[in-house]
Amino acid sequence: MKLIAKFAGIALTTAAALLAPSAAQAQAWPAKQPIKFIVVYPPGGASDVTARLLAAKLGESLGQSVVVENKPGANGILATDFVAKSAPDGYTLLMANLGPNALNPVVYKKLPYDAIKDFQGVTLTTIVPQVVVVNQDLPVKSVRDLINYSKANPGKLSFGSAGHGASNHLSGELLNALGGIKMQHIPYKGDAPSIVDLISGQIQLALPTTVAGLPHVKSGKVRAIGVTGLKRLDSMPELPTVAETLPGYEAVSWGGVMVPAGTPRDIVMRLNTEINKILKMPDVADKLRDLGAVIVGSTPEEFDKYVKDEIAKWGKVARDNQIALD
Repeated sequence: MKLIAKFAGIALTTAAALLAPSAAQAQAWPAKQPIKFIVVYPPGGASDVTARLLAAKLGESLGQSVVVENKPGANGILATDFVAKSAPDGYTLLMANLGPNALNPVVYKKLPYDAIKDFQGVTLTTIVPQVVVVNQDLPVKSVRDLINYSKANPGKLSFGSAGHGASNHLSGELLNALGGIKMQHIPYKGDAPSIVDLISGQIQLALPTTVAGLPHVKSGKVRAIGVTGLKRLDSMPELPTVAETLPGYEAVSWGGVMVPAGTPRDIVMRLNTEINKILKMPDVADKLRDLGAVIVGSTPEEFDKYVKDEIAKWGKVARDNQIALD
């Protein structure tokens, strides 16, 4: 019996020694190194603004630097794939959004990442309508004016998007379809550069998120003629929805935080708790609402289901409008 007890003691000591490094590693997070918060678009868009608000507060609550890194290109594929292939250790976060995480899977024939299997949702942060904005020199002040002008001037209107297959590419094509018009699509590497060309008159219309577009509307650089959600914005109640002119029109974007699949559950839940707290902070909430975002907050499981539902919804839109990319 003494011999058995002796070996049992040795086994327990060995097991404890083997478990110690992983336990220490888990306890050390996030003390090891700064956390990278990857944004798939250039600075200035909805994802970038939201990520920077969250990063500042998250750094304070975790006691570790959270650094926002913009990695634009290939319609969000490069950055999203970067996160998918990053170590699942809690040090790489993705500011996920509709385009790379729900549209790319349905418009691209092949992607280097799996939108479902390669990621773990942390929380759905915001739902963000788009706003239909036009160049100030364009003689239209409503969606009806836009439709009438386009029909009277075929081939003269172009609209910018954040890229081929991006959310505002599909929403622009949906506006074409329901309005019976044909505006030319001009892709950019994000909302911000498309707005620059809109202001200068290189394009006549864009459908940026409210976060990216409303500051330019309020400054008078562009004119808003409609919002793409089913409800008017609290921050601009005088702005009609597109659906008030074209019944059935709805196109909203969203944002959320994801991590690589396999990230430890305790890290996922810590991030979920901290980020959902941040979303309720008055200064953060007021800033996001002023920009037209609807604050959500969710469990990881609710966010994962939301993404799956969005892939199914937009898959039908892409097929119906024959939008496919190589």
